[in-house]
Amino acid sequence: MKKTVIRGTGRALAPCLVTNEDLTKIMDTTDEWIQQRTGIQQRYWIPEEGEMGASDLGLTASQKAMEKAGWQPEDIDFIIFATLSPDIFFPGSGCLLAEKLGLTSTPALDIRQQCTGFLYGMATADAYIKSGLANKVLVVGGEVHSSGLDKSTRGRDVAVLFGDGAAAVCVEGVETDENIGVLASCLHADGRGADNLMTELPASRLPARHPKGLPIDSERYFPSMNGPAVFKTAVRKLPQVTRETLEKANITLDDIDMVFPHQANLRINQAFAQFMKIDESKMFNNIQKYGNTTAASIPLALDEALEQGVVGNPGDTILFVGFGAGLTWGGVAYRF
Repeated sequence: MKKTVIRGTGRALAPCLVTNEDLTKIMDTTDEWIQQRTGIQQRYWIPEEGEMGASDLGLTASQKAMEKAGWQPEDIDFIIFATLSPDIFFPGSGCLLAEKLGLTSTPALDIRQQCTGFLYGMATADAYIKSGLANKVLVVGGEVHSSGLDKSTRGRDVAVLFGDGAAAVCVEGVETDENIGVLASCLHADGRGADNLMTELPASRLPARHPKGLPIDSERYFPSMNGPAVFKTAVRKLPQVTRETLEKANITLDDIDMVFPHQANLRINQAFAQFMKIDESKMFNNIQKYGNTTAASIPLALDEALEQGVVGNPGDTILFVGFGAGLTWGGVAYRF
């Protein structure tokens, strides 16, 4: 039976370290205020000069993952690039990454599912592999948030959350009767909550994507979030999709060696763990160092955990789970 296994992972961070203390110099905030509400201590942003996009960070992450997997670019059957911050409005960052890898005909797909982008990407890769449409798939999550944030006191509630980074996973199909690889995936979306977390402009649904007479620094051009609504929905949906994914995989929470939640807010993850009675030692959180890197956050955490030797031994069973804009949520169970 064909199973989808991870062959290699890699990550890349933007070059500029930005601490909470650095933010106090450009907005009315404090390190204590940020940590108390989010758990974040620092994040990485791209330089203010020059150009650096999601596909640039994705390239570095992909090269690291491919080296570990023993892949060459021409081995890739399919590229899946998850991002909410593509390099340009179109074409997608997956095509730009393919060009940077020297590929001229490899199919590439962008996934715009924000914080659950990696989960959607892994589920899609698994489906392609098990259906025989591809055998080696490069799944990338890459984001450059900093160039689109309102870095003033007006936008501080959102601006302090986000970091720039990318992570890549090489997944491959193998024929085996062992119960390994992707065990199950569950995905959901509810557009009724779309306006709770969004960036409205530019908007193609309007007669002009940039409304005439509207200042370029209008709040409508920056991410907006109904924090309480997102928090309440997340701590309700994460337990639900966790149970659903485990049931589909025919395993229990006791079988899970490590949970990799999306790194949106440490307080959400702590509330989720408390509700599910998951021991702190089984929750991998690194938002403290990187902030919210949306589509990159789960694979970035996985790469760091593998580097530390926290997981990766044969039989280790892990759970990816996330919630975000859309509203979307999902889970993926995986066994090494």
